[in-house]
Amino acid sequence: MAATATEPAPVEAPGLPDYVLNPNATLSDASANWRHGRAPDYTQTRKVYEETKTKSHEAASLPNLVENLVKNWEVEASFKSDIGDWRTIDRPNYTFSINGGPPQSAEHMLKVGTYNAIITANDFYSPEKSDFDSSHKTFKRMMPTFAWEVLEVYSGPPVVAFKWRHWGVMKSDYVGINDKGEKVTAKAHGGLIEIHGISVAKVDDNLRLQTVETWFDPLEMFRQIAPNGSVNKVLRNPVPGEDLSSQLFPEEEDLHKLDHSNVNTTEGACPFVGNQ
Repeated sequence: MAATATEPAPVEAPGLPDYVLNPNATLSDASANWRHGRAPDYTQTRKVYEETKTKSHEAASLPNLVENLVKNWEVEASFKSDIGDWRTIDRPNYTFSINGGPPQSAEHMLKVGTYNAIITANDFYSPEKSDFDSSHKTFKRMMPTFAWEVLEVYSGPPVVAFKWRHWGVMKSDYVGINDKGEKVTAKAHGGLIEIHGISVAKVDDNLRLQTVETWFDPLEMFRQIAPNGSVNKVLRNPVPGEDLSSQLFPEEEDLHKLDHSNVNTTEGACPFVGNQ
């Protein structure tokens, strides 16, 4: 994927893998098995990142390398349907955990989706009552871009500790299923949604992720979705044989039929949020 007009061209640094030098490196993996038959289009997300980021890291600096690694990992976790195609992880040793919880495998994240692997059940959303496709549509529909940046890096390889920021604009209504099985709707307010967190990642000699531990407030995003607490909750009547996306959004096409530029995932479809 070529760099956009607002995005610096990737640098060259002999000995370092492309996925730490170029945030779009894995998008060029033509032979990969992509979830929707093709690599997603991150053009708008990268544009929003360049225009609204709060940090400008020097190319090939440690914060820049960490940021690129996580962005490529998010692309693979969200869109590559074969774990064998994930270049950013050391598969035999890879685990991911949230807020001190049990480690999750790549296979688990691939099955349930990045959002469901990270979010805990609450009054707005329940990963147990959602599936991969419905979870992605719930959040990407609400926030077409959800940019991600590294704020600070506290230690270098092999154990990298860093602080991050995830942000976007609530352009459409939030629609999801909560822990009581209710369909929850919150009207779009057109304002900023922003969350912060801390992650500690262990990497191997090729800078592939081995263990990723992340800490953040899982309700921070939902408080901003409905800042005044105004939501509509309706007990859902499941329709046998009908997929969840169709039940939540009966007026719209399936996610894979929508324009990727409008429902694009982000550095984080979220690498770390309940999405990364």
